[in-house]
Amino acid sequence: MAVWNLLYVYPQSLNFANRQGSARNITVKVQFMYGEDPSNAMPVIFGKSSCPEFSKEAYTAVVYHNRSPDFHEEIKIKLPATLTDHHHLLFTFYHVSCQQKQNTPLETPVGYTWIPMLQNGRLKTGQFCLPVSLEKPPQAYSVLSPEVPLPGMKWVDNHKGVFNVEVVAVSSLHTQDPYLDKFFALVHALDEHMFPVRIGDMRIMENNLENELKSSISALSSSQLEPVVRFLHLLLDKLILLVVRPPVIAGQIVNLGQASFEAMASIINRLHKNLDGNQDQHGRNSLLASYIYYVFRLPNTYPNSPSPGPGGLGGSVHYATMARSAVRPASLNLNRSRSLSNSNPDISGTPTSPDDEVRSIIGSKATDRSCNRMSSHTETSSFLQTLTGRLPTKKLFHEELALQWVVCSGSVREAALQQAWFFFELMVKSMVHHLYFADKLDASRKNRFPERFMDDVTALVSTIASDIISRFQKDTEMVERLNTSLAFFLNDLLSIMDRGFVFGLIKTCYKQVSSKMYTLTNPSNLASLRLDFLRIICSHEHYVTLNLPCSLLTPPASPSPSVSSATSQSSGFSTNVQDQKIANMFELSVPFRQQHYLAGLVLTELAVILDPDAEGLFGLHKKVINMVHNLLSSHDSDPRYADPQVKARVAMLYLPLIGVIMETVPQLYDFTESHNQRGRPSCVAVDDYESEGGSMISQTVAMAIAGTSVPQLTRPSSFLLTSSSGRQHSTFSAESSRSLLICLLWVLKNADESVLQKWFTDLSVLQLNRLLDLLYLCVSCFEYKGKKVFERMNSLTFKKSKDMRAKLEEAILGSIGARQEMVRRSRGQLERSPSGSAFGSQENLRWRKDMTHWRQNTEKLDKSRAEIEHEALIDGNLATEANLIILDTLEIVVQTVSVTESKESILGGVLKVLLHSMACNQSALYLQHCFATQRALVSKFPELLFEEETEQCADLCLRLLRHCSSSISTIRSHASASLYLLMRQNFEIGNNFARVKMQVTMSLSSLVGTSQNFNEEFLRRSLKTILTYAEEDLELRETTFPDQVQDLVFNLHMILSDTVKMKEHQEDPEMLIDLMYRIAKGYQNSPDLRLTWLQNMAGKHSERSNHAESAQCLVHSAALVAEYLSMLEDRKYLPVGCVTFQNISSNVLEESAVSDDVVSPDEEGICSGKYFTEAGLVGLLEQAAASFSMAGMYEAVNEVYKVLIPIHEANRDAKKLSTIHGKLQEAFSKIVHQDGKRMFGTYFRVGFYGTKFGDLDEQEFVYKEPAITKLAEISHRLEGFYGERFGEDVLEVIKDSNPVDKCKLDPNKAYIQITYVEPYFDTYEMKDRITYFDKNYNLRRFMYCTPFTLDGRAHGELHEQFKRKTILTTSHAFPYIKTRINVIHKEEIILTPIEVAIEDMQKKTQELAFATHQDPADPKMLQMVLQGSVGTTVNQGPLEVAQVFLGEIPNDPKLFRHHNKLRLCFKDFTKRCEDALRKNKSLIGPDQKEYQRELERNYHRLKESLQPLINRKIPQLYKAVLPVTCHRDSFSRMSLRKMDI
Repeated sequence: MAVWNLLYVYPQSLNFANRQGSARNITVKVQFMYGEDPSNAMPVIFGKSSCPEFSKEAYTAVVYHNRSPDFHEEIKIKLPATLTDHHHLLFTFYHVSCQQKQNTPLETPVGYTWIPMLQNGRLKTGQFCLPVSLEKPPQAYSVLSPEVPLPGMKWVDNHKGVFNVEVVAVSSLHTQDPYLDKFFALVHALDEHMFPVRIGDMRIMENNLENELKSSISALSSSQLEPVVRFLHLLLDKLILLVVRPPVIAGQIVNLGQASFEAMASIINRLHKNLDGNQDQHGRNSLLASYIYYVFRLPNTYPNSPSPGPGGLGGSVHYATMARSAVRPASLNLNRSRSLSNSNPDISGTPTSPDDEVRSIIGSKATDRSCNRMSSHTETSSFLQTLTGRLPTKKLFHEELALQWVVCSGSVREAALQQAWFFFELMVKSMVHHLYFADKLDASRKNRFPERFMDDVTALVSTIASDIISRFQKDTEMVERLNTSLAFFLNDLLSIMDRGFVFGLIKTCYKQVSSKMYTLTNPSNLASLRLDFLRIICSHEHYVTLNLPCSLLTPPASPSPSVSSATSQSSGFSTNVQDQKIANMFELSVPFRQQHYLAGLVLTELAVILDPDAEGLFGLHKKVINMVHNLLSSHDSDPRYADPQVKARVAMLYLPLIGVIMETVPQLYDFTESHNQRGRPSCVAVDDYESEGGSMISQTVAMAIAGTSVPQLTRPSSFLLTSSSGRQHSTFSAESSRSLLICLLWVLKNADESVLQKWFTDLSVLQLNRLLDLLYLCVSCFEYKGKKVFERMNSLTFKKSKDMRAKLEEAILGSIGARQEMVRRSRGQLERSPSGSAFGSQENLRWRKDMTHWRQNTEKLDKSRAEIEHEALIDGNLATEANLIILDTLEIVVQTVSVTESKESILGGVLKVLLHSMACNQSALYLQHCFATQRALVSKFPELLFEEETEQCADLCLRLLRHCSSSISTIRSHASASLYLLMRQNFEIGNNFARVKMQVTMSLSSLVGTSQNFNEEFLRRSLKTILTYAEEDLELRETTFPDQVQDLVFNLHMILSDTVKMKEHQEDPEMLIDLMYRIAKGYQNSPDLRLTWLQNMAGKHSERSNHAESAQCLVHSAALVAEYLSMLEDRKYLPVGCVTFQNISSNVLEESAVSDDVVSPDEEGICSGKYFTEAGLVGLLEQAAASFSMAGMYEAVNEVYKVLIPIHEANRDAKKLSTIHGKLQEAFSKIVHQDGKRMFGTYFRVGFYGTKFGDLDEQEFVYKEPAITKLAEISHRLEGFYGERFGEDVLEVIKDSNPVDKCKLDPNKAYIQITYVEPYFDTYEMKDRITYFDKNYNLRRFMYCTPFTLDGRAHGELHEQFKRKTILTTSHAFPYIKTRINVIHKEEIILTPIEVAIEDMQKKTQELAFATHQDPADPKMLQMVLQGSVGTTVNQGPLEVAQVFLGEIPNDPKLFRHHNKLRLCFKDFTKRCEDALRKNKSLIGPDQKEYQRELERNYHRLKESLQPLINRKIPQLYKAVLPVTCHRDSFSRMSLRKMDI
């Protein structure tokens, strides 16, 4: 520590206004004197630049012609270390002459004054206003103050204060505080035995000393903070000295323990409050911490010890601290800094010495049974008997401290609680010093400390625990600190006291907290504190040894569990465990928790908090999981446990963890959802989890939380893990679930295989299935994500938002208030929030320093390429490691169950996990082992795949095929071998491998249809390998097997060829679907494969948002399934076959299984897929209903549900029926609301002409396009696509819709003709097609019109204008399973000019009628139609039509009827015009009256002109009516028709 002792003098002002004589240009000379003689000036004044370093005097600047000058100088003086009463500051005032006269000096002294430096032994500083003497001071003036009127001296201004000066000391020797001065003076007097003591004006005699000493100790709290900080270490040393060595005053021992303790508590609290910015991450004041670590040592209380140092503290012990000794003595490790004593010894700091470390671990000593590094060093001494009574004047500080703390009360106790960490650490250091100096480190732990001290510690811990539970809601922050301090204290005690005793203390705390938790409705805050407490205790460097990992689960031999000796650490790990009751090792049973005390507490805590019924503890999941995760991480990286046998022993401490995690399966985050698979496996339904009686945690375990072994308190069942099945599970976060699963895998990896196998034998089928569910989840959780994911995460500020979310959750959950949040933030203590992440908390550093490295990486938002690569590498390694552990565990499960009876249900689960792992991204290394396991499983249990788990067989084929197309040759060879052996196995069972053949073909079809990055070339290589295997298989050469394999491979090659075509047409959606349609049609006799392709098509349609077509594919699939199901099982409520689906679509009948070559559904390998079941049918129909709903075809949804409802009714499934009726209500509501606003599709006829189109040449299709597609849009799309394919100069679009003459076309070009078509219905059809849906569903006929004249022009005069109506019929009805359908029939109707006129007038009349009766009325629309009907300007308007066709009666009797029909049309037309005018009149405003009048005038004019034409009848038509009319269809007969097929 640097020593400084400086004095600063600031002359301020002088007032010589009343002084007689010449004194105007004034300067002040300042000197520091050690006597009165002028030569006694000391060279202690710091010189200015370019002057000597020290000088004897300093001058102020001269102020010209001013009798009352102000000064602005600072004079810095180096004070001597020892001051006497004669040291003083002398000020001499000079008048400086501006003009030098002869024989007179330049400077004339005009006054003197001084300040004595010591006053009653204290340095005199402050502000002074001094009188100035006109003459030199007399002898011996320095001991007096100038304020004292010395006789016979002359003073300026009658002895008034005229000179202002300030003196400031900056000194580490002078306290400058009266209270501190008094205390130090009294203590010094006691040390030196100098009485009486003078303090200021007081003389203190020995008989009064005790009272004065006590009052000075209590007055220390009034002293100023700055000197207290500066003299803190000395002050604390003196107070401790008074406690340890009570002074003897007047023959009496004076006990100052209580007073000193109070003073210490008060001082420490003041420092904390006022220096709150000066704290480390644990909230400890760094000044106090450094005192404990570097300064404090036990006052030397033994008379024959080495000579005492200054102040009676410490001998010449070689004290090992980082600050004072570079070389650590091998015999001592007393540095209690957190970085060493409280963290894993192998991670931070330097061990005492390698030899000692090795010796202490191997255990060369038998005396001390501890493995603790601190207490197993080489020490020699005898044990000083201080057990029965305190030796006079020689107390032990830790004993006195514990006693005073226990007995104190009120504000003192409060102050001590506030800064409990200080007293705890002081006590621990004192205990360690005592053991070292008294040579007790080799003594038995039980005899190290007297019973009375242990009682005091017990009382202290107990009262502090009760403080925590009584105040945790009021003083959250203080209680957190207290809880942490207590935990660190107990952690330290484990290193130096009897472990059984310390465990007793831990149990006391636990018991108190648990009793309180039972009474709370929301115990999360208290539980959080208890977690922190436990976490810190478990961070002990010998945590594993403290848990007695070497001993068997039998009652301990000694009454208090003490740790086995160091010798047993190596040998004990191999202890035989065969004779134990296995179940006890895997449950939190009483024997387990007695034997492995701390591990038992940790796992019980985990079990209780993860219990879904534990009310109010949900916010602590992350914290408790991280605690276990960090513990396992520290074991894993600890070199002491690197040996596999040793690790197995450590893992044994955590075996119950497997059971605890199995209980939480329903709550774990579902990692499988991100997969395309169907989510988590349904080996066990959620309800089954809860109904399982043999829960992993028993009532006794739950009670153990209260520290009792038998249930004494009644507790609601929320602490048990069994409960009613109607429970709502709160799901853990992905991060927590991942940490929990990592813990599970660590235990499974390191636990003894034989122990696991024995336990698996004892488990029920349900529990084993639950374990398999966990492993399934692990596969998804640790799947390798790839570099791209890391890069994407890097680009988002992912970490930041997650942290903010966590904090928000904390605030919402109420575990941390906004005010405390703010206070913590200001102190940098955020990481210690109660439900915060244990990963982020600084206390973790006691476990492992390098645990936090990955965390710091994620804090940086922008990572370098190398960092991302490294992260991806680690992720890949973790994925491989995790999956290999899962594979090992599956092997153990298989070995276990292969000898039991329940193997079927379990093996299915094993296979499911295995297949799931094959489906995920895996490393080549893992896949090789995985395929080996799969082959072994299939060869051991062939009937499993081929008879029971048929769905799994399909899955396996798909996985193997996918890996057969891998780009890595080793994976291909393994997958090929597996697939070949699968076929062989299937063949050996029944001389036929139809099942595998079917599944492989289906799988390939499915892969081809769905997989984007499927490599056909690699698969062909794999198929060649399989063929080679079959040809060279000598055993089966004589059988039909090789031929069957060849057959299969040929089929697969065919599918691959289709794939190549599909790839070619990837950009042409219509062609692609046509190709898939063709492939599906090819499988008409293979229902499984047809179903696969129909589903592939449904998927493709969905991708392109063709929901109606997707729905049709699903309806066809359902019809196909129904057809075969009705053959398999006759159930009345199931659809009879595809006939049932006719109402949904008329196309469905093509799924009928009626042809001669239809296969029987009960043949081997036929209809074996999961869809050929009742559940499969229901699933397909539900998907179809959803697709129809998305397409807006709600009427079809109703038809689908008509098929579904009987099935659910038969199964009495009210829940499903309720859902269906809800959806039906929704569908019908939408029909009502969307009336008039629905649009389904637009249709176009597309004709292809030209050899370049290949198969498409001269083909005509009707294309269905999205609603409101314009002709230009489809034209642009097709022109763009085919133009790119053939070249823009080759493709030509035919603009008209006339028949195409092939001969006139250029053979080197490709032609497309696109025409807009409308649905066409015969008159009789219109009766049934009422709604918009009816008119746009099940469409097979379409029409388009082409105007022409006989001379070849398109348009001509009215009397020569003909029209051609072309009616197209398609092969299937729209909507179908594809969006374009072939035209199979074409019919043309040619209308004569008069028929064209009739059609036009009918259309006009309809428009008028519609506009008139529209509701609500639309005046604009009405006026527009009226204007077109009665306006005079209309060219070829109604009047002209009438004049052309009705002007004369036709000569041709065939046209009589047309003439008459047109006449009646006009009659109707004029009537409609009149109605429209009347309606318009009621709608218009006053501004349109003139317009209305104009319309009426035009109408009357029109009516008058038409009147004679309308009234002229053809007499021939009005002859007597014959009794029988031969033909009613004369209209159709008289029309000129041309048929074209």
